[in-house]
Parts: sequence; structure tokens; C-alpha cells
Amino acid sequence: MIKYADFIFTPEQFFNKEFVKKSIAKFLSVPIHEINAYKIVRKSIDARKNVKYNVRIIVATHKDVLKKEEYCFEFKDVGKSKSIIIVGAGPAGYFAALNCIMNGLKPIVLERGKPVEERKYDIAEINRNNIINPESNFAFGEGGAGTYSDGKLYTRSKKRGNVKQILELLNYFGAKDDILIDAQPHVGTDCLIKIVKNIRDKILNCGGEISFNTKVSELIIKDNKINGVKTASGNIYESGNVILATGHSARDVYYFLDNHNISMEIKDFAMGVRVEHPQLLIDKIQYKRENRGDFLPPANYSLVKQVEGRGVYSFCMCPGGIIVPAATNNNEIVVNGMSNSRRNSEFANSGIVVELKKEDFKDFFEYEKFAGLEFQKRIKKMAYLNSGRGLAAPAQRLTDFVSGKLSSSLPLTSYNPGLISSPMHFWLSEFIGERLKTAIKSFDKLMKGYLTQEAVAVGVESRTSSPVKIVRDQKTGEQINIKGLFPCGEGAGYAGGIISAAIDGMTAIENVLKK
Repeated sequence: MIKYADFIFTPEQFFNKEFVKKSIAKFLSVPIHEINAYKIVRKSIDARKNVKYNVRIIVATHKDVLKKEEYCFEFKDVGKSKSIIIVGAGPAGYFAALNCIMNGLKPIVLERGKPVEERKYDIAEINRNNIINPESNFAFGEGGAGTYSDGKLYTRSKKRGNVKQILELLNYFGAKDDILIDAQPHVGTDCLIKIVKNIRDKILNCGGEISFNTKVSELIIKDNKINGVKTASGNIYESGNVILATGHSARDVYYFLDNHNISMEIKDFAMGVRVEHPQLLIDKIQYKRENRGDFLPPANYSLVKQVEGRGVYSFCMCPGGIIVPAATNNNEIVVNGMSNSRRNSEFANSGIVVELKKEDFKDFFEYEKFAGLEFQKRIKKMAYLNSGRGLAAPAQRLTDFVSGKLSSSLPLTSYNPGLISSPMHFWLSEFIGERLKTAIKSFDKLMKGYLTQEAVAVGVESRTSSPVKIVRDQKTGEQINIKGLFPCGEGAGYAGGIISAAIDGMTAIENVLKK
């Protein structure tokens, strides 16, 4: 007999295999020796009262066995097939390439940055010497910004595509089985680096092409149809189908698209700060225990508050993570969060950001569709001017930020370039700052102890999503001005994370096939 069963366990019970087996036997009313095998197929943590695991288990009794699921991905030899140009090797670009291969099309991937194993040396230069390579950093390079992030794999975009397929592909290329089970799956940067390389090897072994250090600077268009692209070095790649998956940090792309009269519009996005706490404090607040023990992961949180008509919310929460310098130029300060698979840092950090809409950029309307982009640039520039040196980030103790005073000292931080005390409450846009203060006070009522001098607010968290949307046809997925051009992913304004970007990349190829 094969049967599914749902259980609620304490953390200690869940990690006691004998207790779990006895619970299954009791639930099924069978002797324990008749349980042939069982497998966890879903698990989540409920910490609202006494922390517990909600678990779904599939059980085989008597002589029945649980078969291991085999993936049915068919990766074809596409060396001589029709080619499609894919601009960008982030989640959208690489999953578009995989879908090409599964459908007998040859992907030609053009990536402005370096392979992931070379990219790490440029990231080391950022952390050690405060030197940013504009083409190879935390945002640009193989794997995109998602590789050097927290590697969270949950999304609200389930209606737009097959999330299960994306998770299975990631598992096929090296992610742990846990991502198929956990309610909030997570990979981690250390594992993502290996996964990205495995995807690259598959693309190349199947006859696809990948060119690194290849920056696309121009589209080749004739009679409102795409014919290919031109790179900054003058090389031309020809194809009647181009997937544009450049990520939301590639601001130069928006400007050269504007030169081609490509329709774009202002898009809502969010900005704020990144707040860092000791992980032990977040564990204590969330789990309501003095320490989490051996059977619980580092605790996370999700917070949201409406303040004067705008949402203020936590973004990209990284338990057991670190804050990283995510700028792509040397005259700006941008911070983001990341973690490795073990999430073993002593810190927890999260973006706390304010929702921004078109009307909030009235002082920048002269820039029309780029008003949000210019507003974003100004805040990042202000952060740089108030940092004082290199990539040291402006910061305040969280209590001082809310109280509106300069911090005389700052707590320890995971941010490697270091922090410098700065009156962010003064120079951060009042529209953003005042809403952050109100929301943080509210968050402290939901999480007693959240507002503490042990926490630090670090500026600025500015790249939650693209401030520009590349307008595309809702039916065909093509850019509305140019046939054969398929904008997708975060850079096009249609995704917000690894999974949704991957889905959008896969969907772009489905739209090509419909043609």
C-alpha cells in the first residue's frame, strides 16, 4: 500500500527517525515492521506559537516500494539547428537556453561578464580592495545577480509557469533534494556556482554556444524586425529571434534600446535600506526559545506594513547571511544580501524597502520613462557621497535611524568593506525615510526586540527590481515595436527572483516556438 500522511512534529521529534516511524505506524494502524519505506515530500516550519514542523510523508507498506523519480528531460544535439540569440546568462537567459535545447533549437548566449569561476576573482577585488570591474561584479557575469545572492527559490509567480519544472531542473544540475521538499527552498551561493557551471557544460555539450566578455551594444533591425545584434567590439551575430535577458542592473541597455525607439515605461519598484541583526536575536524572537538548538534552521522573517498609501516590506531576507557591495560602478553604493547553503553566518539581514510609484518621481518627469531610473541613480550617488571612503557603506544603529540622530558608534557587521556612521535619516529621501521609520516601529510590535541598538541600517537597498518595463505584446511575448525581439526576466520588468526569471526565460522560448 502506498499512502500519503500529514503530521505535526516538534523539531526534536522530526529528527528522531524511530519516533517518526512509530507515528506513521500508529496513523496507518499497522505494525511498525510492516512499514517498508517512507519519504518526506513536503515540510514547513510553523513558529507562530510553539515551533513545529508540518510534514507530508509518502509511505510504502508490506512489499510495496517507493520508486525514485526519474527526470524526463531530453537535451538534444542542436549543433546544426536553427539558432536563437540570447543576451544575458542569468536565470532567464540560461533557462531560455535549456528550453532551446529541449526543443531542438541552438542557443547562442552572449554574456557581458565572465564565467562564474573567473567572476569570483573580481568579486574578491571588490571585497579586498574596493575595486569594481563594471562588467564583472555581484550583478554582472555568468549566472547573473542571482548567483551571488541568497539563492531563495520561492515565488508568487506560480500562475505564470511551471515552478516544479524549474526546481527539478535545478535539482538535475546539482541542487540538493531539499529544494523539492521545503516550503521555502534555498540553494546558497556556494551551490549555485556549481549549478551554473553544470548548466553551461550542458549547453556547450549539446552544441550551443556561449561567448563571455561579449557586451551587446546595438540591435540590428530592418523593417521593424530583428535581424541580430552588434557587440561593443563590433562583432555581429545574426538571427531572426533575440531573447533579451539582461537583468535589472544593466542600465546602459535601456538607453541603447531608447535609441532604437523601443517602447518602455516607468515601472513601480522599491528602495530602502538593508537591516542587519545578530542571527541569535532573530532566532530568539521567531522561535521563542533562548537558542534554536540542533533541529531548527536559522530563523527568517517576512514583514509588511502599509504607511501613507505605500507598502513597506522586508525584501530578500537572508538568515545566516552577509551584506555585500552590489554596485556596478565605483561612484555609487548599493548593498544586497547573500548566503551560502549552510547559512552559517552569525548575522541575519533583510532589505526593508518602500514601494515607489510613478507619481513619486515628479521631480524627475523631464526624464520621462527613465524618471524612476534617475531617481534610483540619485539615491545611490547620495549614498556614495555620504560614505566618505571607497565602498564603506553609510549606516546607523536602527534605534538612531528611527530617532533621527547620528550614531556615535556602530555594531559589528558582516559587510566586508566596512560601515561609516552617516545621518541617513537626513539625506535619504524624506518620502522613503519617514515611511521606513513608521514601519520599523510597527515591525517591533510584531517582533518584540526587532527595534534594537544591536541592529544596524545600511544604505542603500536600491535594486529590488527594474525601474523600467520594456513593453511587450501580451499574446506573443514580443516587444511591441520589433518582431522577433523577446524581452524577458527582471531586466524587462516581468520577473522578481531566480524562479520567476527562469520561468520567464522558458516562456520566451515557448513564444518563439509558437511563431
